[in-house]
Amino acid sequence: MSSIRESLAPWDTHNQALAAQVHPPDWVNPTPADRYNLVVIGAGTAGLVTAAGAAGLGAKVALIERHLMGGDCLNVGCVPSKALIRSARAAKDARDGERFGVKLNGSVEVDFPAVMERLRKLRAQISPADSAQRFRDLGVDVFLGSGRFVDGNTIEVDGRKLSFAKAVIATGARAVSPDIRGLADAGYLTNESVFNLTSLPRRLAVIGGGPIGCELAQAFALLGSQVTLMHNKGHVLDREDPDAAAIVQDELQRDGVQLVLDARLQQVNRSEAGRTLLVQRNGASESFEVDEILVGAGRAPNVQGLNLEGVGVRFDERKGVQVDDHLQTANPNIFAAGDVCMSWKFTHAADFAARIVIQNALFSVAGLGRKRLSALTMPWCTYTDPEIAHVGLYPREAEERGLAIDTWTQPFAHVDRAITEGEENGLVKVHTVKGKDGIVGATIVARHAGEMISEISTAMAAGLGLGKLASVIHPYPTQAEAIRKCGDQFNRTRLTPTVKQWMERWLKWRR
Repeated sequence: MSSIRESLAPWDTHNQALAAQVHPPDWVNPTPADRYNLVVIGAGTAGLVTAAGAAGLGAKVALIERHLMGGDCLNVGCVPSKALIRSARAAKDARDGERFGVKLNGSVEVDFPAVMERLRKLRAQISPADSAQRFRDLGVDVFLGSGRFVDGNTIEVDGRKLSFAKAVIATGARAVSPDIRGLADAGYLTNESVFNLTSLPRRLAVIGGGPIGCELAQAFALLGSQVTLMHNKGHVLDREDPDAAAIVQDELQRDGVQLVLDARLQQVNRSEAGRTLLVQRNGASESFEVDEILVGAGRAPNVQGLNLEGVGVRFDERKGVQVDDHLQTANPNIFAAGDVCMSWKFTHAADFAARIVIQNALFSVAGLGRKRLSALTMPWCTYTDPEIAHVGLYPREAEERGLAIDTWTQPFAHVDRAITEGEENGLVKVHTVKGKDGIVGATIVARHAGEMISEISTAMAAGLGLGKLASVIHPYPTQAEAIRKCGDQFNRTRLTPTVKQWMERWLKWRR
């Protein structure tokens, strides 16, 4: 239990309530069944959905978790980060009130300990959905401890052996740090420890300009830290649409984040005054003094200690467990899902991968009725302010596939609701097959882009074209009208000179 207390600092009533749900100190592992239809290792999103779904369909299921049920999403990912971001947005809106005619007497003060207590309280409030007790009530045998394959049909946990027909590896991934001289000795935060803070770092360096780095850099800047974000590329979020990333980059700077781009962090030194980061940039050396360092530079799959090699499961220390399009490993009785094996490292991706595993592991006979991971239409979102949401192909990916596309762009500067909200700095881009309205991808930059992208994801999954979205009535005024306006742009291309001439003749005849 000591490791649980260390990972859930401070050990206040909220974190104690969380631990009571996701790793109860008095939990007694059950007596194993003679044989399970399915044994799942890992109780993050992929493991939880697999276990609950299979048990709900009548399977005898065991679920193993060595640390905290709920995995990264509940404990150190989606839930706490979004709680922090919400407080940061509240601070931003308060400071920004004057342009809406709302004046505050005095400065906006952030009570950082209260921000973090709210985070811990909400996390504990949500935790019963992922709790050991809930899954026991669902009929799942929950084992707390480290699971390890003994052979192709047996897993050992807490000194007990679980016999299975099929098994699922859902052990997730963990934060990794770059190999930088002095970094480990100086000490640093990751997403797995940053939410334990109780006092606001006065000066914070964020290493990595991907989604995690950008989200947390902006949030801490808005909460009052002096934030320096260091990235080894020429702009942040370099995997996203360049126009979309540029909008977010500008906003980060407006919110006080100092960007150090095209930078190579060479060394970190620690002193009584804090930490000194030595950076190589544009052929010159620079130094930055900070109090804390937050590393958001990638994740590594949890494949160690499972004896995967002993049961014929192929894996890579960096890429994780190797699976086919049906999420089956080289051992036909063992499947995998979630961050441990997928390039899509999102909670919702793990959720839907788990559904594929249930079907393929338990209900497919001789390969019939199997589902494919590649058949999923997968959206994602980076929760900066504004957010970037994307689904489908980027133009560069379409070009790599030899697919010619048209791109329809609607800036929010010409969308009435965005103007009234003061949120004109954004856009919708929809990519369609050249000369047709079949949607192959889209990017949205808006404060609630993550809520808006589902309309396009739905259209793609249902095979509805962009022209059809133009005929969907959207309430006025809403920012989602921008999607309809892209559809209007496509439909106007149908009015060719020949068609227009024919219509003019027809209307003349009808006079």
